[in-house]
Amino acid sequence: MLVAASVLLKGLAIPLLARIAWLDFTTQKISNQNVLLLLCLGLGSLQLLSVLSGSWWDMGLSALAGLLLFVALFPFWAMRKIGAGDVKLMAVVPLLIGGSGLLVFSALLLGFALATALIVKNSFMLPAGAFRLYVQHLDRKGVVPFGVPISLAAICTIAFQVYSNLTVLGGLSV
Repeated sequence: MLVAASVLLKGLAIPLLARIAWLDFTTQKISNQNVLLLLCLGLGSLQLLSVLSGSWWDMGLSALAGLLLFVALFPFWAMRKIGAGDVKLMAVVPLLIGGSGLLVFSALLLGFALATALIVKNSFMLPAGAFRLYVQHLDRKGVVPFGVPISLAAICTIAFQVYSNLTVLGGLSV
């Protein structure tokens, strides 16, 4: 029952992450309300899993990872290399996915961030149309919406975790 509740909380985070990605792409803003809601969903999910397992290791590891990411990225915000919303989102994501998902998230984030930077810097590779014009506009402004790859990596990590939990619980036949 607790695992199902944890899966539900993580599942609720997926549309919120998609909203964050869209808003960051279109407005280059990540609202504090959305990040706070993600934090609540993540902490609730982690707390349920910690009670179920009888160990607070995963929650502690997630909190430490979030703190380290915030401290590591804060100077880049101060130098105006990354947005404040991106820093806050990166600090909250470890609490959303848990310590066990950090490796998967990191690998996915690397791939999605490289793809996003490549697309923004080489928009001529995109098919002609409004999307390409908008991406070219982002490049001229010198903006890369990093909330998009962060959100995509988190969504994929959560989907992988939910699928893994369902197969372990016998909810799906493989």
